[in-house]
Amino acid sequence: MNLLILYAMKVFSLYEGSYSVDVSKEFIPFDPEIHKKKDRPGSLFIHIHPFLIQTEDDLILLDTGLGQMKDGELVLYSNIKKQGFDPQDITLVLLSHLHKDHASGMTYEQNGKINLSFPNAEYVIQRSEWENAFGNSDSDSYETSKLDVLQRSGNLHLVEGSGQLNDYISFELSGGHTEFHQVFLLEKEGEKFFFGGDEWPEQAQILRKFAAKYDFNGKKAMELREEYAQRAAKEGWTGLFYHDGKSATAKIEIKEDSYTIIKV
Repeated sequence: MNLLILYAMKVFSLYEGSYSVDVSKEFIPFDPEIHKKKDRPGSLFIHIHPFLIQTEDDLILLDTGLGQMKDGELVLYSNIKKQGFDPQDITLVLLSHLHKDHASGMTYEQNGKINLSFPNAEYVIQRSEWENAFGNSDSDSYETSKLDVLQRSGNLHLVEGSGQLNDYISFELSGGHTEFHQVFLLEKEGEKFFFGGDEWPEQAQILRKFAAKYDFNGKKAMELREEYAQRAAKEGWTGLFYHDGKSATAKIEIKEDSYTIIKV
């Protein structure tokens, strides 16, 4: 069992692999042992890494991956089962934003029908992110057919701005990567897990400052990465990094005005 933390909250990796993506917004599997980056010009190379958190009261999914199928089953289901859980036991799905590499696993298609992947869970989404996704229905970044299924399900929980979801989960409207992106902090019995979605996607981005063209507001996203690193070091957060590959959890320390990343 790929157990990362053994305390009041348990965090499990649901790594879906590495991909290249170009202007077509199509995610193509990329294995560095058999593929060459030079053969995919103009592409970004990323990892897809949802997380599962088990608490005394909930089984929580942080973003839902690409929604790919293998051998007739959602890859996300298979990864959850590998950790010893039943996908039907998921109680909360926390979505940072609705780009398809983070949200496509919210549903799956079988026999021509689109089904809700986690029918016993609340799907927590920023209201304005939800509305913006429908307003950009012609964008390759969103899959509104999946959102239609969620809208009809009764499982949709829209939140606004920043606030407290329950006694141990808070959310913040961040607005860097997408205009209405949100991040989550889970705090229980002294443990603190921070999920920054695409505001804080990789550990390496903590060590260098840059404004990315793929962000809605590159300058703000850059400033948020700095803010989250400072808070993580001060408050003892464990960061969960969605695009960072197989070892996607870390703590941050500040030594002599520079950051040190400590793998967890």
